[in-house]
Amino acid sequence: MRAGPSELTSELSNDALHAQEVGRGDRFEFGRNWQAFLRVVDEPRIRAAEASLQRMLRVTTLEGQRFLDIGSGSGLFSLAARRLGAQVHSFDFDPQSVACGRELRRRHATGDPEWTIEQGSALDRDYLDSLGTFDIVYSWGVLHHTGRMWEAIDNATRPVRPGGKFFIAIYNDLGTRTARWHSIKRLYNRLPRIGQPVLTVATMLPGEVKAIGRALLKGRPGDYVREWTTYNDRGMNRWRDMIDWVGGYPYEVATPEEIFEFCRARGFSLAGLKCGGVGLGCNEFVFVRGTTEG
Repeated sequence: MRAGPSELTSELSNDALHAQEVGRGDRFEFGRNWQAFLRVVDEPRIRAAEASLQRMLRVTTLEGQRFLDIGSGSGLFSLAARRLGAQVHSFDFDPQSVACGRELRRRHATGDPEWTIEQGSALDRDYLDSLGTFDIVYSWGVLHHTGRMWEAIDNATRPVRPGGKFFIAIYNDLGTRTARWHSIKRLYNRLPRIGQPVLTVATMLPGEVKAIGRALLKGRPGDYVREWTTYNDRGMNRWRDMIDWVGGYPYEVATPEEIFEFCRARGFSLAGLKCGGVGLGCNEFVFVRGTTEG
């Protein structure tokens, strides 16, 4: 599917803005991580992504539903939604993420007219409004990386149809620990590229030493080795996940209560939740939009 003139203009504008933010050290290049991830996408990972959507959305199929993936990253969960039967629209601000999603579509859904992938921003309200409404709006671990998280969440609620579901994951607020990581992430993106892996190792090494110690005390060193040879539920190996975490900037957070209240005020009720014990990671929420406003 070829982009029209207006889409090309929008993508060029977003490309320029993205490049400026990366150049200033204000944005991590998430797409570079996702490009590397393409090499390891396989059927087990795709099936795991499908199961993740089924579990949190409490469905067995998405047949006949419209699915919007905001900040689609690798495109893995867009592909999962498509294989579950949804008509999918994906977009991402990072041009390398867009390219990654398009390559994944080429490999697994060549020529599929029911899966559209574009470059776009969660901060572009006009763009979101132009897409129409969706049965499911999905944005996992994305909106806290926009630099204006609450505005992004507000914009993301707009395409959810009455009775539709809003599935988001947002970093947990842990006060001073969060503030420390904000400083580390900002430093990472202001370092020359050669220094970024050094900072990653320096900041993550204490935790890795503890993990090795725990495995040895249990007499199960193989458990630690497996953590480096397997992939998490987002499809990343341990090193890629570390880079994504240390470099992930902009970086904002929220408590579960703040997310509850923000979405409740916009006519949503909580339908699913995965939080507690996540530490600095993401709390996951599934909201349902009421059929009437207010």
